[in-house]
Amino acid sequence: MDKAQREARVMALAAELRCLVCQNQTIADSQAGLAEDLRRQIGEMLDRGMSEREILDYMTQRYGDFVLYRPPLKATTALLWGGPALLAGGALAALAITLRRRQRLADEAFEPEDEENADGERD
Repeated sequence: MDKAQREARVMALAAELRCLVCQNQTIADSQAGLAEDLRRQIGEMLDRGMSEREILDYMTQRYGDFVLYRPPLKATTALLWGGPALLAGGALAALAITLRRRQRLADEAFEPEDEENADGERD
């Protein structure tokens, strides 16, 4: 394997792993020191003849399923997959409740209060 092929395999694997510092980037995209160390470690593992599956398994063993940019769906990662949907559902429910409450209020609740009464005097 030449240097270009090795680098392509390192970056392909790095694109499958989440940066543990940034958390919203892969280690391929991250410039964090830990991400650079992990890319170097992936290269060393490839040089030793480890397969891509073995490297991903090693990283998962060491850092847990969270390190996978696309973690498998199982009981321990269900919140990672379902969390955004739960938050969106909660926000929509709160909006519906708020709109329903506002609908029940009388029109006067939305009118600005007059500072002067009918005689032109201030309260």
